[in-house]
Amino acid sequence: MAGAKGVRSDYVRSLDLKHGRVDLTHGSGGRAMMQLISELFARHLGNEYLGQGNDGALLPAPVIDGKPCRLVMSTDCHVVTPLFFPGGDIGCLSVHGTLNDVAVMGATPLYLAAGFILEEGFPLGDLACIVESMANAARQAGVPVVTGDTKVVERGKGDGVFITTTGVGILPDSVQLGGERARPGDVVLVSGTMGDHGVAIMSKRENLSFDAPIESDTAALHGLIAAMLATQADIRCLRDPTRGGLASTLNEIASQSGVGMMLNEKAIPVKPVVVAACEFLGLDPLYVANEGKLLAICAAADAGRLLEAMRAHPLAREAALIGEVIADDHHFVQLTTAFGGRRIVDWLAGDQLPRIC
Repeated sequence: MAGAKGVRSDYVRSLDLKHGRVDLTHGSGGRAMMQLISELFARHLGNEYLGQGNDGALLPAPVIDGKPCRLVMSTDCHVVTPLFFPGGDIGCLSVHGTLNDVAVMGATPLYLAAGFILEEGFPLGDLACIVESMANAARQAGVPVVTGDTKVVERGKGDGVFITTTGVGILPDSVQLGGERARPGDVVLVSGTMGDHGVAIMSKRENLSFDAPIESDTAALHGLIAAMLATQADIRCLRDPTRGGLASTLNEIASQSGVGMMLNEKAIPVKPVVVAACEFLGLDPLYVANEGKLLAICAAADAGRLLEAMRAHPLAREAALIGEVIADDHHFVQLTTAFGGRRIVDWLAGDQLPRIC
């Protein structure tokens, strides 16, 4: 956020975060934009790197044990309706989503960059809540937002707020993870219940209520992943099954590695309320998005100690072994159903749509 060093307060009225709204001047590059950056973004996201006030941040070179290491960078665009949902909002989601993309590479996330596209007329109070949530998520994760940008589009040409975040992390040479490394005989682990985030979003969007609350699982996973790597288990691949859910992520890995997967439906953890909501909406929880869960492919011999380490972490107490990697020239992901049958779990074609829409 270039120019975040501040605006003279003696001649500029403070932002009205209760009644004020975003207007086109907030994206014009002038005084109003500098005020928005200073009083809102820099106030909550401020740190020594963001405070440099330049078009980019000058960052220290990463070193582990006195040796240079590889850099990992990932970027993600965050568009969600509604912006606020049970268990989170677009602010914390934009932090968690990008941190997790870096972390599943085996890297330690170090820095974030953020880009905001705001729609004219968007309430400044809502924007402040989003930025505060983003700042809290970054602070809890220990990964600062060090640079960014803001643009404003005309009313009707956006959807309130779009956020793009980019993450940078460091990866030691000893860690080798990738979707192409799965081998027949490996096993598939997940860190917890599937479908929580997607169903929380859908229930809010459709104004549905259930006997038990459904909340997003959005969370930063790098602490859990560090604990997993510390076991020195032979982990082949880590992924966060976001869009397209568990099914699409496993199909991607199967295709990359040239293998098949055989899953056990009874072993896949799904909350009863999520199962009920999916049945009502006509959704399959295996295709529903997650934002605070991961899947791991590891050597079968190491599955026990890896599961033990996962279950010792607060974000993976319901971790489970749900299947195995098999030889299959067709690269199919298959599922042994609760009734003893078998079905193909194919790629998601388009978006799942609830019956009531």
